[in-house]
Amino acid sequence: MKNSSCKTIGIIKRQYLNDIKKEVFRKSIHICSAFLPFLLNYLKWPVLIALGLAIIAYSIAELLRLKGITIPLISDVTAAAARKRDENKFVLGPVTLALGIFISALLWEPLPASIGIYALAFGDGLASLSGKLFGKVQIPLTQGKTAVGSLTCFAAIFTSSFIASGNSYVALVVASVGMFIELMPIKDFDNIIIPIVLGGIAQHLLP
Repeated sequence: MKNSSCKTIGIIKRQYLNDIKKEVFRKSIHICSAFLPFLLNYLKWPVLIALGLAIIAYSIAELLRLKGITIPLISDVTAAAARKRDENKFVLGPVTLALGIFISALLWEPLPASIGIYALAFGDGLASLSGKLFGKVQIPLTQGKTAVGSLTCFAAIFTSSFIASGNSYVALVVASVGMFIELMPIKDFDNIIIPIVLGGIAQHLLP
């Protein structure tokens, strides 16, 4: 009985570590998107074209993967980042991430668009990771979101928005709305909603 219990604990620990590794890998991609506002300021249309082509290429690779045809590198990255809920499904995360950035850059002026993209990169990116690592208190009706994750989301968005805009009021409003969106159980679609909505709020509020 003791050996069986130890084996069970070992399996649970391995599963937890595997989940953390996947989360770190996935959210590192989120955080890397923080470099895009800099590129968009100087090479807006080449970057947008590259994002559009990346969405198309990834979507084709995913459809082929579901049919048992793997594409080198793309399929490997997808497998490394996929959550358990994504098994045997089209992994939407990379598509919604790129789409959110693409639409935000098209709709808003450079600074508001940057604020929205930074919120996605740091707020959403760090919230999930901190929630997985340190979250103990879950928030009801949010499908497992934690208080630690939400506070991390608020702090990350406020900090990045304030650094980008120098306006504490804008940063406070953007961070509050961003935290609320992150709490919503909308899975990967927050990648689209966060940069578009927060970029729009920033554009409306900035002088």
